[in-house]
Amino acid sequence: MSWLQLTLTILTVMALSAGQVLFKLASEDLKLSVSGLLPSLLSTKLILALFIYGVATVMWLVVLKIAPLRIAYPFIAMAFIFVPILAHFILGEQLHWSTFAGALLIVAGVWVSVIR
Repeated sequence: MSWLQLTLTILTVMALSAGQVLFKLASEDLKLSVSGLLPSLLSTKLILALFIYGVATVMWLVVLKIAPLRIAYPFIAMAFIFVPILAHFILGEQLHWSTFAGALLIVAGVWVSVIR
């Protein structure tokens, strides 16, 4: 995998991870009532999350254009590392040893998947 392919892939995963945290923030403002649903769907947090996901989708299309899917796709698992870290720093969620143990297993799995 070239540096360009790797950089775009990691940026895509980071954008998807940021979008997940924004979705969580938007969900806190979600009102499941007839009068509250539309304003909830028009919240700045949700619109920003959808925008970031849209950008990530375009970036992913570029990645798929320049890299084999069998190599690029395993990197999506890296979101399982980025999301808990972002959630810790942005949402104040706890990080546990099991998060880091799982992250090591994921990194090892991605490495095994993409080596030639």
